[in-house]
Amino acid sequence: MKFGILKERKSPPDRRVVFSPDELLHIKERYQDAFIQVESSDIRIFTDAQYTGRGIEVSDDISGCDVLFGVKEVPVDFLIPDKSYFFFSHTIKEQPYNRQLLQAILEKNIDLYDHEAIVNASDRRLIGFGRYAGIVGAYNTIRAFGIKFGLFKLAKAETLSGKEELINHLKRLVLPPLKFVITGTGKVGGGIKEILDAMKIKEVSVENYLTKNYAQPVYTQIDVLGYNKRIDGKVLDYSDFYKNPTEYVTDFERFTKVSDIVITGHFHGNGAPDVLTREMLQSKDCKVKVVGDVSCDINGPIACTLRSSTIAEPFYGYLPSEHKEVDVFHPAAVVVMAVDNLPCELPKDASEGFGAMFMEHVIPAFFNDDKDGVLARAKVTEKGKLTPRFSYLQDFVDGK
Repeated sequence: MKFGILKERKSPPDRRVVFSPDELLHIKERYQDAFIQVESSDIRIFTDAQYTGRGIEVSDDISGCDVLFGVKEVPVDFLIPDKSYFFFSHTIKEQPYNRQLLQAILEKNIDLYDHEAIVNASDRRLIGFGRYAGIVGAYNTIRAFGIKFGLFKLAKAETLSGKEELINHLKRLVLPPLKFVITGTGKVGGGIKEILDAMKIKEVSVENYLTKNYAQPVYTQIDVLGYNKRIDGKVLDYSDFYKNPTEYVTDFERFTKVSDIVITGHFHGNGAPDVLTREMLQSKDCKVKVVGDVSCDINGPIACTLRSSTIAEPFYGYLPSEHKEVDVFHPAAVVVMAVDNLPCELPKDASEGFGAMFMEHVIPAFFNDDKDGVLARAKVTEKGKLTPRFSYLQDFVDGK
Protein backbone atom coordinates (compact mmCIF):
# COMPACT_ATOMS: atom_id res chain seq x y z
CA MET A 1 0.00 0.00 0.00
CA LYS A 2 1.45 3.35 -1.08
CA PHE A 3 0.39 6.34 1.05
CA GLY A 4 1.02 9.98 0.12
CA ILE A 5 0.78 13.08 2.34
CA LEU A 6 -0.48 16.06 0.37
CA LYS A 7 0.74 19.63 0.44
CA GLU A 8 -2.11 21.91 1.55
CA ARG A 9 -2.97 24.30 -1.25
CA LYS A 10 -6.16 26.00 -0.10
CA SER A 11 -6.01 29.73 0.67
CA PRO A 12 -5.60 31.04 3.30
CA PRO A 13 -2.71 28.63 3.99
CA ASP A 14 -3.32 25.82 6.47
CA ARG A 15 -0.23 24.54 8.26
CA ARG A 16 -1.85 21.38 9.59
CA VAL A 17 -1.15 17.88 8.29
CA VAL A 18 -2.77 14.48 8.82
CA PHE A 19 0.41 12.83 10.11
CA SER A 20 3.44 14.14 11.98
CA PRO A 21 6.88 12.64 11.19
CA ASP A 22 6.73 10.48 14.32
CA GLU A 23 3.30 9.11 13.40
CA LEU A 24 4.48 8.15 9.91
CA LEU A 25 7.45 6.41 11.44
CA HIS A 26 5.04 4.41 13.62
CA ILE A 27 3.08 3.38 10.52
CA LYS A 28 6.25 2.17 8.78
CA GLU A 29 7.33 0.23 11.85
CA ARG A 30 3.94 -1.36 12.40
CA TYR A 31 3.03 -2.11 8.78
CA GLN A 32 6.00 -3.40 6.81
CA ASP A 33 4.04 -3.27 3.53
CA ALA A 34 3.37 0.46 3.86
CA PHE A 35 5.25 2.76 1.47
CA ILE A 36 5.00 6.46 2.38
CA GLN A 37 5.86 9.65 0.52
CA VAL A 38 5.37 13.22 1.71
CA GLU A 39 4.79 15.99 -0.80
CA SER A 40 7.26 18.81 -0.23
CA SER A 41 5.73 21.85 1.46
CA ASP A 42 7.09 25.21 2.56
CA ILE A 43 4.09 26.00 4.82
CA ARG A 44 3.52 22.78 6.77
CA ILE A 45 4.11 22.98 10.53
CA PHE A 46 6.57 20.09 10.19
CA THR A 47 9.44 20.82 7.80
CA ASP A 48 10.56 18.56 4.99
CA ALA A 49 13.78 18.01 6.96
CA GLN A 50 11.81 16.73 9.95
CA TYR A 51 10.27 14.04 7.76
CA THR A 52 13.51 13.03 6.05
CA GLY A 53 15.12 12.93 9.48
CA ARG A 54 12.68 10.14 10.36
CA GLY A 55 13.52 8.26 7.19
CA ILE A 56 10.37 9.40 5.36
CA GLU A 57 10.79 10.17 1.66
CA VAL A 58 9.89 13.73 0.62
CA SER A 59 9.17 14.43 -3.04
CA ASP A 60 7.67 17.03 -5.37
CA ASP A 61 5.81 14.21 -7.12
CA ILE A 62 3.67 11.77 -5.14
CA SER A 63 1.53 10.66 -8.10
CA GLY A 64 2.83 7.12 -7.67
CA CYS A 65 0.92 6.75 -4.40
CA ASP A 66 -2.43 4.97 -4.23
CA VAL A 67 -3.98 6.79 -1.25
CA LEU A 68 -3.49 10.52 -0.67
CA PHE A 69 -4.12 12.18 2.69
CA GLY A 70 -4.87 15.88 3.12
CA VAL A 71 -6.68 18.16 5.53
CA LYS A 72 -8.57 20.77 3.51
CA GLU A 73 -10.16 20.55 0.06
CA VAL A 74 -7.79 19.78 -2.81
CA PRO A 75 -8.12 22.37 -5.61
CA VAL A 76 -9.72 20.86 -8.68
CA ASP A 77 -6.66 21.47 -10.88
CA PHE A 78 -4.48 19.42 -8.51
CA LEU A 79 -6.72 16.36 -8.31
CA ILE A 80 -5.00 13.26 -9.75
CA PRO A 81 -7.40 10.92 -11.59
CA ASP A 82 -7.97 7.34 -10.45
CA LYS A 83 -6.62 7.87 -6.91
CA SER A 84 -8.12 7.52 -3.46
CA TYR A 85 -8.27 10.75 -1.44
CA PHE A 86 -8.93 11.54 2.20
CA PHE A 87 -9.75 15.15 3.15
CA PHE A 88 -12.51 17.38 4.51
CA SER A 89 -14.40 17.89 1.25
CA HIS A 90 -17.21 20.03 2.70
CA THR A 91 -19.62 18.50 0.20
CA ILE A 92 -21.63 15.95 2.17
CA LYS A 93 -23.97 18.65 3.52
CA GLU A 94 -24.47 19.90 -0.04
CA GLN A 95 -22.32 22.98 0.42
CA PRO A 96 -22.91 24.87 -2.85
CA TYR A 97 -19.42 26.38 -3.00
CA ASN A 98 -17.93 22.89 -3.41
CA ARG A 99 -20.33 21.43 -5.97
CA GLN A 100 -17.69 21.83 -8.68
CA LEU A 101 -15.19 19.94 -6.53
CA LEU A 102 -17.49 16.94 -6.12
CA GLN A 103 -18.32 16.99 -9.83
CA ALA A 104 -14.59 16.96 -10.64
CA ILE A 105 -13.97 14.08 -8.23
CA LEU A 106 -16.60 12.02 -10.01
CA GLU A 107 -15.32 12.98 -13.46
CA LYS A 108 -11.77 12.03 -12.53
CA ASN A 109 -12.83 8.61 -11.24
CA ILE A 110 -11.56 9.40 -7.74
CA ASP A 111 -12.53 7.44 -4.64
CA LEU A 112 -13.24 10.12 -2.02
CA TYR A 113 -13.19 9.38 1.69
CA ASP A 114 -14.37 12.34 3.76
CA HIS A 115 -12.81 12.81 7.21
CA GLU A 116 -16.18 13.98 8.48
CA ALA A 117 -17.71 10.65 7.45
CA ILE A 118 -15.20 8.51 9.35
CA VAL A 119 -17.63 7.13 11.90
CA ASN A 120 -18.26 3.96 13.88
CA ALA A 121 -21.22 1.62 13.42
CA SER A 122 -23.34 4.01 15.52
CA ASP A 123 -22.44 6.95 13.25
CA ARG A 124 -20.30 8.56 15.93
CA ARG A 125 -17.33 10.44 14.51
CA LEU A 126 -13.98 8.83 15.19
CA ILE A 127 -11.59 11.60 14.20
CA GLY A 128 -11.58 15.37 14.01
CA PHE A 129 -10.06 18.62 15.21
CA GLY A 130 -12.92 19.39 17.62
CA ARG A 131 -10.87 19.26 20.81
CA TYR A 132 -8.46 21.87 19.49
CA ALA A 133 -11.28 24.06 18.20
CA GLY A 134 -12.57 24.07 21.79
CA ILE A 135 -9.16 24.79 23.28
CA VAL A 136 -8.39 27.72 20.98
CA GLY A 137 -11.98 28.94 21.07
CA ALA A 138 -11.94 29.19 24.86
CA TYR A 139 -8.59 31.00 24.79
CA ASN A 140 -9.79 33.47 22.15
CA THR A 141 -13.01 34.13 24.06
CA ILE A 142 -11.12 34.99 27.23
CA ARG A 143 -8.75 37.11 25.16
CA ALA A 144 -11.77 38.97 23.74
CA PHE A 145 -13.04 39.75 27.25
CA GLY A 146 -9.66 41.18 28.27
CA ILE A 147 -9.48 43.40 25.18
CA LYS A 148 -13.09 44.61 25.40
CA PHE A 149 -12.79 45.72 29.03
CA GLY A 150 -9.13 46.73 29.01
CA LEU A 151 -8.22 44.24 31.74
CA PHE A 152 -5.42 42.29 30.06
CA LYS A 153 -3.85 41.58 26.69
CA LEU A 154 -3.20 38.01 25.68
CA ALA A 155 -1.00 37.13 22.72
CA LYS A 156 -2.69 35.62 19.69
CA ALA A 157 -2.82 31.84 19.94
CA GLU A 158 -1.12 31.45 16.56
CA THR A 159 2.01 33.17 17.93
CA LEU A 160 2.40 30.61 20.72
CA SER A 161 4.37 27.37 20.55
CA GLY A 162 1.43 25.17 21.49
CA LYS A 163 -1.22 24.28 24.01
CA GLU A 164 1.10 24.32 27.02
CA GLU A 165 2.28 27.87 26.39
CA LEU A 166 -1.31 28.91 25.77
CA ILE A 167 -2.36 27.50 29.14
CA ASN A 168 0.61 29.12 30.88
CA HIS A 169 -0.49 32.54 29.59
CA LEU A 170 -4.02 31.96 30.89
CA LYS A 171 -2.83 30.81 34.32
CA ARG A 172 -1.23 34.21 34.90
CA LEU A 173 -4.58 35.99 34.63
CA VAL A 174 -6.59 37.20 37.59
CA LEU A 175 -10.21 37.21 36.43
CA PRO A 176 -13.14 38.97 38.09
CA PRO A 177 -15.98 36.71 39.35
CA LEU A 178 -17.27 35.87 35.88
CA LYS A 179 -19.84 33.24 35.02
CA PHE A 180 -19.13 31.07 31.97
CA VAL A 181 -21.68 28.74 30.37
CA ILE A 182 -20.50 26.06 27.92
CA THR A 183 -22.97 24.43 25.52
CA GLY A 184 -22.13 20.91 24.37
CA THR A 185 -20.36 17.97 25.95
CA GLY A 186 -18.61 16.41 22.94
CA LYS A 187 -15.04 16.87 21.73
CA VAL A 188 -15.43 20.64 21.25
CA GLY A 189 -17.08 21.10 24.65
CA GLY A 190 -14.37 18.92 26.15
CA GLY A 191 -11.68 21.19 24.74
CA ILE A 192 -13.39 24.26 26.21
CA LYS A 193 -13.70 22.55 29.58
CA GLU A 194 -10.04 21.52 29.43
CA ILE A 195 -9.00 25.18 29.30
CA LEU A 196 -11.30 26.39 32.08
CA ASP A 197 -10.19 23.51 34.29
CA ALA A 198 -6.52 24.30 33.59
CA MET A 199 -7.19 27.86 34.77
CA LYS A 200 -8.69 26.47 38.00
CA ILE A 201 -12.05 28.03 37.23
CA LYS A 202 -14.56 26.23 39.43
CA GLU A 203 -17.21 24.03 37.83
CA VAL A 204 -20.61 24.29 39.51
CA SER A 205 -23.97 22.59 39.05
CA VAL A 206 -26.60 24.20 36.85
CA GLU A 207 -28.81 24.85 39.88
CA ASN A 208 -26.05 26.62 41.81
CA TYR A 209 -24.92 28.50 38.71
CA LEU A 210 -28.40 29.89 38.17
CA THR A 211 -29.15 30.78 41.78
CA LYS A 212 -25.92 31.62 43.58
CA ASN A 213 -23.41 34.45 43.45
CA TYR A 214 -19.71 33.70 43.66
CA ALA A 215 -16.61 35.65 44.63
CA GLN A 216 -14.57 33.76 42.01
CA PRO A 217 -15.01 32.80 38.35
CA VAL A 218 -17.21 29.73 37.82
CA TYR A 219 -18.58 27.76 34.90
CA THR A 220 -21.27 25.22 34.13
CA GLN A 221 -21.47 22.91 31.14
CA ILE A 222 -24.82 21.94 29.65
CA ASP A 223 -25.99 19.44 27.06
CA VAL A 224 -29.04 19.62 24.78
CA LEU A 225 -31.50 18.95 27.60
CA GLY A 226 -29.87 21.74 29.57
CA TYR A 227 -30.73 24.40 27.01
CA ASN A 228 -33.88 22.92 25.42
CA LYS A 229 -37.21 21.84 26.87
CA ARG A 230 -40.25 20.09 25.43
CA ILE A 231 -43.10 22.36 24.46
CA ASP A 232 -45.53 20.14 26.37
CA GLY A 233 -43.37 20.25 29.50
CA LYS A 234 -42.62 16.52 29.59
CA VAL A 235 -39.17 15.49 30.77
CA LEU A 236 -37.81 12.82 28.44
CA ASP A 237 -34.41 11.52 27.41
CA TYR A 238 -31.81 12.54 24.84
CA SER A 239 -33.09 10.13 22.21
CA ASP A 240 -36.45 11.90 22.22
CA PHE A 241 -34.79 15.24 21.53
CA TYR A 242 -32.79 13.84 18.60
CA LYS A 243 -35.87 12.08 17.19
CA ASN A 244 -38.29 14.98 17.76
CA PRO A 245 -36.34 18.26 17.81
CA THR A 246 -39.32 20.29 16.56
CA GLU A 247 -41.20 19.44 19.75
CA TYR A 248 -38.67 21.41 21.77
CA VAL A 249 -38.01 25.11 22.39
CA THR A 250 -34.92 26.81 23.70
CA ASP A 251 -34.55 27.11 27.45
CA PHE A 252 -31.34 29.12 27.31
CA GLU A 253 -32.72 32.43 28.56
CA ARG A 254 -32.27 31.34 32.17
CA PHE A 255 -28.52 31.31 31.46
CA THR A 256 -28.37 34.66 29.65
CA LYS A 257 -29.78 36.33 32.78
CA VAL A 258 -26.77 35.31 34.87
CA SER A 259 -23.90 34.62 32.40
CA ASP A 260 -21.10 36.97 31.46
CA ILE A 261 -19.55 34.71 28.84
CA VAL A 262 -21.11 32.09 26.55
CA ILE A 263 -18.86 29.56 24.80
CA THR A 264 -20.59 27.22 22.37
CA GLY A 265 -19.43 23.70 21.64
CA HIS A 266 -22.76 22.16 20.68
CA PHE A 267 -23.87 20.33 17.56
CA HIS A 268 -27.02 21.86 16.09
CA GLY A 269 -29.08 19.44 14.03
CA ASN A 270 -31.75 20.22 11.48
CA GLY A 271 -35.04 21.15 13.10
CA ALA A 272 -33.51 21.87 16.50
CA PRO A 273 -34.53 25.15 18.18
CA ASP A 274 -32.24 28.17 18.09
CA VAL A 275 -30.15 28.45 21.24
CA LEU A 276 -29.34 32.13 21.82
CA THR A 277 -32.03 34.26 20.18
CA ARG A 278 -32.28 37.94 19.28
CA GLU A 279 -35.00 38.37 21.90
CA MET A 280 -32.73 37.02 24.64
CA LEU A 281 -29.90 39.33 23.62
CA GLN A 282 -32.25 42.32 23.48
CA SER A 283 -33.73 41.63 26.90
CA LYS A 284 -32.93 44.07 29.69
CA ASP A 285 -32.15 41.02 31.84
CA CYS A 286 -29.40 39.80 29.49
CA LYS A 287 -25.95 39.97 31.09
CA VAL A 288 -23.94 38.35 28.28
CA LYS A 289 -20.86 40.36 27.38
CA VAL A 290 -18.89 37.96 25.16
CA VAL A 291 -20.00 35.07 22.95
CA GLY A 292 -17.35 32.62 21.77
CA ASP A 293 -19.22 30.75 19.05
CA VAL A 294 -16.86 27.85 18.46
CA SER A 295 -19.62 25.95 16.65
CA CYS A 296 -19.91 28.91 14.26
CA ASP A 297 -23.10 28.27 12.30
CA ILE A 298 -23.77 31.44 10.31
CA ASN A 299 -27.35 32.69 10.58
CA GLY A 300 -27.91 29.71 12.83
CA PRO A 301 -28.76 29.02 16.47
CA ILE A 302 -26.62 31.85 17.89
CA ALA A 303 -28.28 35.07 16.76
CA CYS A 304 -25.23 37.31 17.20
CA THR A 305 -23.10 35.20 14.83
CA LEU A 306 -23.73 37.32 11.77
CA ARG A 307 -20.61 36.06 9.99
CA SER A 308 -17.53 34.02 10.63
CA SER A 309 -14.45 35.94 11.74
CA THR A 310 -10.83 35.28 10.89
CA ILE A 311 -7.62 34.45 12.71
CA ALA A 312 -6.35 37.87 11.63
CA GLU A 313 -9.49 39.69 12.86
CA PRO A 314 -11.16 37.30 15.31
CA PHE A 315 -13.66 39.63 17.01
CA TYR A 316 -16.52 41.91 16.08
CA GLY A 317 -19.21 43.73 17.98
CA TYR A 318 -22.91 42.90 17.89
CA LEU A 319 -25.53 45.50 18.74
CA PRO A 320 -28.60 43.60 20.04
CA SER A 321 -31.04 46.51 19.73
CA GLU A 322 -30.44 46.76 15.98
CA HIS A 323 -29.23 43.21 15.23
CA LYS A 324 -26.19 44.46 13.38
CA GLU A 325 -22.42 44.45 13.52
CA VAL A 326 -20.70 47.36 15.26
CA ASP A 327 -17.28 48.13 16.63
CA VAL A 328 -16.10 45.89 19.46
CA PHE A 329 -15.75 48.93 21.73
CA HIS A 330 -19.28 50.22 21.16
CA PRO A 331 -20.59 50.57 24.74
CA ALA A 332 -23.65 48.41 24.05
CA ALA A 333 -21.85 45.79 21.95
CA VAL A 334 -21.67 42.11 22.76
CA VAL A 335 -18.29 40.85 21.56
CA VAL A 336 -18.49 37.91 19.16
CA MET A 337 -15.64 35.47 18.49
CA ALA A 338 -16.64 33.27 15.53
CA VAL A 339 -13.43 32.06 13.91
CA ASP A 340 -14.31 29.04 11.76
CA ASN A 341 -10.82 27.48 11.50
CA LEU A 342 -9.65 27.64 15.12
CA PRO A 343 -7.43 24.51 15.10
CA CYS A 344 -5.20 26.24 12.53
CA GLU A 345 -3.90 28.40 15.39
CA LEU A 346 -2.34 25.36 17.08
CA PRO A 347 -1.20 23.44 13.99
CA LYS A 348 1.39 21.23 15.72
CA ASP A 349 -0.83 20.05 18.58
CA ALA A 350 -3.85 19.70 16.31
CA SER A 351 -1.91 17.67 13.73
CA GLU A 352 -0.43 15.35 16.34
CA GLY A 353 -3.83 14.76 17.93
CA PHE A 354 -5.51 14.16 14.57
CA GLY A 355 -2.79 11.77 13.45
CA ALA A 356 -3.06 9.72 16.64
CA MET A 357 -6.80 9.25 16.08
CA PHE A 358 -6.24 8.41 12.42
CA MET A 359 -3.58 5.87 13.35
CA GLU A 360 -5.94 4.21 15.83
CA HIS A 361 -9.17 4.16 13.84
CA VAL A 362 -8.36 4.30 10.13
CA ILE A 363 -4.94 2.96 9.17
CA PRO A 364 -5.60 -0.56 10.54
CA ALA A 365 -8.58 -0.84 8.16
CA PHE A 366 -6.19 -0.88 5.18
CA PHE A 367 -4.52 -3.99 6.54
CA ASN A 368 -7.45 -5.95 8.04
CA ASP A 369 -9.83 -5.88 5.05
CA ASP A 370 -11.79 -3.07 6.73
CA LYS A 371 -13.32 -5.56 9.13
CA ASP A 372 -15.16 -2.84 11.07
CA GLY A 373 -16.48 -1.04 7.98
CA VAL A 374 -14.73 2.26 8.74
CA LEU A 375 -13.54 2.79 5.16
CA ALA A 376 -16.82 1.66 3.64
CA ARG A 377 -18.83 4.15 5.70
CA ALA A 378 -16.46 7.02 4.88
CA LYS A 379 -16.38 6.44 1.11
CA VAL A 380 -18.40 9.11 -0.68
CA THR A 381 -17.52 8.25 -4.29
CA GLU A 382 -16.28 5.11 -6.03
CA LYS A 383 -15.34 4.59 -9.66
CA GLY A 384 -17.06 7.76 -10.85
CA LYS A 385 -20.28 7.27 -8.90
CA LEU A 386 -21.69 8.20 -5.52
CA THR A 387 -21.76 5.31 -3.07
CA PRO A 388 -25.21 4.17 -1.84
CA ARG A 389 -24.64 5.84 1.53
CA PHE A 390 -24.19 9.21 -0.20
CA SER A 391 -26.58 8.76 -3.12
CA TYR A 392 -28.67 11.61 -1.70
CA LEU A 393 -26.04 13.96 -3.17
CA GLN A 394 -27.01 13.13 -6.77
CA ASP A 395 -29.39 16.09 -7.17
CA PHE A 396 -26.73 18.32 -5.65
CA VAL A 397 -24.17 17.04 -8.17
CA ASP A 398 -26.66 17.56 -11.00
CA GLY A 399 -27.32 21.14 -9.87
CA LYS A 400 -30.99 20.50 -9.15
